[in-house]
Amino acid sequence: MYPGKLNKIINLFESLPEDERRETLVSYADNAKKQEPREGENFDLVDVRKDEECTDTVGVYLHVDENGRAHIRMTLGPEVQTLTRSMTAILCKGLDGSTPQEILNMSSDFVTRIVGTELVRLRSQTVYYVLTRIKSICKVWVNRQRMAHVRETEVNVARLVVARAARDLAGGAIGRVVLDEPQQIEEGAFAQHRQQERHLGE
Repeated sequence: MYPGKLNKIINLFESLPEDERRETLVSYADNAKKQEPREGENFDLVDVRKDEECTDTVGVYLHVDENGRAHIRMTLGPEVQTLTRSMTAILCKGLDGSTPQEILNMSSDFVTRIVGTELVRLRSQTVYYVLTRIKSICKVWVNRQRMAHVRETEVNVARLVVARAARDLAGGAIGRVVLDEPQQIEEGAFAQHRQQERHLGE
């Protein structure tokens, strides 16, 4: 199962004959620049680098909103190839509003349904490169969230232990006071009895 926006794009490409499919890929490539970060946007993670699988530098920018939905922007160097530009526009649009975990869980089978088996065979590294980069940054975000949750849990547990220890100490002190009272009464009664014995002896 794919996100709704991506599924619509998949269905579009599957409905096209091969020549129109390639024309549509070129059209998406021409729109890749629209997926660049916009002025005023803030991002949780930024990953800009040049890999062997790509002809130029590619930047991936991830923002996760208050509802846990991912919004992805990308920058592409001038030498990045047309198919990579196509997949950039397709994935930025198709995955917008998905959660990072949904993106990670998503199968890559849809790539063939979009670009066709021939391009996948000829350009296997290129067609999967953008998806790999997007999944990579989502994985970092998910792992950081898990670590933050673990740390928060540890802090809460530590606070609970301290609170219980404080209650136990307070309870022990009160218990000692309560337990001491009968002993004091008993010692007082014994002293009074000894005094009465001395009076009888006189």
